Amino acid sequence: MKPILRIIDRARAAPRRIVLCEAEDPRILQAAGRATREGIAQVILVGNPGRIAAAAQAQGIALDGMGIVDPAASALAPSFAQALYAMRQKKGMTLDQARQAVLDPLCFANLMVRQGHADGSVAGAVHTTADVVRQAIQLIGLAPGFRLVSSFFLMMLCEPFHALKGGLIFSDCGLVVNPDAEELSEIAMAAADSARSLLHEDPRVAMLSFSTCGSARHAAVDKVVAATERVRAQRPGLAIDGDVQLDAAIVAEIAERKIPHSQVGGHANVLVFPNLEAGNIGYKLAERLGGAKAIGPMLQGLRKPANDLSRGCSAEDVFHVIAVTVVQAQAASAQQTPSGEQAAA
Repeated sequence: MKPILRIIDRARAAPRRIVLCEAEDPRILQAAGRATREGIAQVILVGNPGRIAAAAQAQGIALDGMGIVDPAASALAPSFAQALYAMRQKKGMTLDQARQAVLDPLCFANLMVRQGHADGSVAGAVHTTADVVRQAIQLIGLAPGFRLVSSFFLMMLCEPFHALKGGLIFSDCGLVVNPDAEELSEIAMAAADSARSLLHEDPRVAMLSFSTCGSARHAAVDKVVAATERVRAQRPGLAIDGDVQLDAAIVAEIAERKIPHSQVGGHANVLVFPNLEAGNIGYKLAERLGGAKAIGPMLQGLRKPANDLSRGCSAEDVFHVIAVTVVQAQAASAQQTPSGEQAAA
């Protein structure tokens, strides 16, 4: 079964509340309708109810089974404003400014996630990545143990012509431009967590470089080596190779020749790129020349899931991101202790 179909099945088995703040966009409405019909999520639309209803009618989409929340009329708005003011007053925000800010659907949607009225958020069909990520960081916050938010693509290689089949996590291909060693190690650990929750497999991480096991000497290689050592120190049970070239990461015969005592053995399912330039080029090569299906970019390192869409996304893309967000929310819930406190990362 294709990885995305497994993710959809897992979402359907335990749907979560996913809030969509761009509810007048036809692609969002089409995906919301499909997610509701197929039972993968409990969809909450945030915005003006009249305009949402008109947009849905124009598309022939029934809103049955979806919640609609109007920030301007919601009973939650006063408490959300107080919560936002408490978070941002040291940055100069006044209570009146907080009251005005929560009327924005993107802000309101993220506060729903923060305050426990939704389990995850999806936006970006209309809003910029900068807006989506900034609001997620400020309002939902970072997961314990992380100091940055990064992104990943779920790359699916499921066609008959693919020699390597299944799902791969590519990170970071959309957000952190030039991570230092510590940041790169966080990206790797977050990507490993993404692989565990979405692929339902033990992560096997390759820290990519133009060098394998010190075959080249350069500061860029030193960064990858230092990041790998930091991951090994913090996650001693995690299978990870680094520094490693791409062929040694995914071809067992080459790994056997090039990497003594490899923990991954040429079977990596998580590819961590040394910088955004390499990551962005890498995923697009896999997609455009290799025929891989790319889902994302999605965010990792947050306390609760909030995912970004491309403004060129299709309704199917939105549906897939909703499914991924549900599975991420399931994983986040599983990490909670019985008392409701987040377990240590």
